[in-house]
Amino acid sequence: MEEKKFTEKESLELISQMIQVTKENLERGSGNVFLVYGYAAVVLSVVVYAAVNLTGRPLWNALWFLMFVPAIVMKILQARKKPSVVTHMDKMIAHTWCIVGSLFGLTVVVMILIGLVIDSCHFGLMLPLCLLYAGIGTSITGLIVRVPALVYSPLVAFVVAVYMLMILTNGGSVAPEWNLYFGFSFLLMMVIPGHLLNKKAAAYAC
Repeated sequence: MEEKKFTEKESLELISQMIQVTKENLERGSGNVFLVYGYAAVVLSVVVYAAVNLTGRPLWNALWFLMFVPAIVMKILQARKKPSVVTHMDKMIAHTWCIVGSLFGLTVVVMILIGLVIDSCHFGLMLPLCLLYAGIGTSITGLIVRVPALVYSPLVAFVVAVYMLMILTNGGSVAPEWNLYFGFSFLLMMVIPGHLLNKKAAAYAC
């Protein structure tokens, strides 16, 4: 069977169509995904900060593990409801976030295993690492679909993550305020872009 050869113009049109379909799929569904993760992080940041400050017990930082709950719920919902047209770019985005999600889980497992060996487990590293993972995933998603808001929204998260890592590597410790920095980063990185995506989705529906 002879393969159809595309001209340069046809190839560009095909790529443009793929980007447009992927944008529509992203805006119709992922706006809500960004909002779920974003608001969950914002709410948890305030709750954890308040709990640690009121009780003086860092153990309340373990509440951050609740962030895995919306991830599991959204995964189940996405498996049940798939877009009618799935482009190669849709798959690229899905694979990107699959890798990011795996990094979250793998980091926890590695920290626990190393902690058992050295008899010390510092989960404070999860805050900056999670900001880096989520920021990279968001920026890559923005680059794929060419949405500037997604590309640049993680910049604050990167700055906050580097700040936290520098404090930790220079003998400092995790401060309760870091929870608020984390929540603020997710507000800029996911909540605001999520609302922008939903707004565009509403425009497509009209």
